[in-house]
Amino acid sequence: MPELPDIAIYLEALERRILGAEITGLRVASPFLVRSVDPPIRSAIGHRVESLRRLGKRIVIALNDDLFLVLHLMIAGRLQWAAPAAVLPGRKGLAAFDFDTGTLILTEMGSKKRASLHLVRGAAALADHDPGGVEPLEVDRDGFAAALRAENHTLKRALTDPHLFSGIGNAYSDEILHAAKLSPIALSQRLDEDEVTRLFEATRGTLLAWIERGRKEVGNGWPTKATAFRPAMAAHGKYGKPCPVCATRIQRIVHAVSETNYCPRCQTGGKLLADRALSQVLKSDWPKTIDELERKRGSP
Repeated sequence: MPELPDIAIYLEALERRILGAEITGLRVASPFLVRSVDPPIRSAIGHRVESLRRLGKRIVIALNDDLFLVLHLMIAGRLQWAAPAAVLPGRKGLAAFDFDTGTLILTEMGSKKRASLHLVRGAAALADHDPGGVEPLEVDRDGFAAALRAENHTLKRALTDPHLFSGIGNAYSDEILHAAKLSPIALSQRLDEDEVTRLFEATRGTLLAWIERGRKEVGNGWPTKATAFRPAMAAHGKYGKPCPVCATRIQRIVHAVSETNYCPRCQTGGKLLADRALSQVLKSDWPKTIDELERKRGSP
């Protein structure tokens, strides 16, 4: 799922192409995409783009006449920029937004269509789409600490809760926690002040670094790598690969549709976190430390 750095790069690319442009047409191929009825989605045609912004993991295209297009890409939704009146791709094409400057195409891979599009009128209606989490690149250290400690969750859950923090998901939370050298299952209300500061600085540093990396990759082009798995990531998607800091194999906790990746030496003091699926199978044979696991495997 595109997260804060990915959405930021999308918005910068969109601003260069559609800010001030008029919507000349709107082609919707999937009946599951549009989730609002009033105002009708086609009433966006003929309006000009006044601004663009991020709302959590949503892209907001603000139009004149107090209208807002709210697009949530979810897991597999992606945006493409094409020539005016470009043909909408077959099976994966969900919608085409025709502007007088070109065509913005929304695609989604897979059979489950989860991406959503709303057209709303007025600031109050737009606010209904805001989960309410603080902006991690705008809040100060004390505001970050207040959000973190508002509820007693694991750090992984706290960082990815959109009601606490805006725009952070599975991928960048793994990278943030690796940079902060903190366990994903540490409880938010049990962190000391130094650990909170470390997490705050790692959050800002990680997100800003990936935004800057995205800018350099894209330049004036179009972002084509809005993916949760990047070669330069330290932990996310790196199960079994060496940690770039200590060379220990990255480990994981498998969830229903995702996984948490972490370094047991850098983040958990050598302790292996129980993987619900695998530890239930192995039971007493489940190793408790990375040293024990490496002895069982035969460390390279």
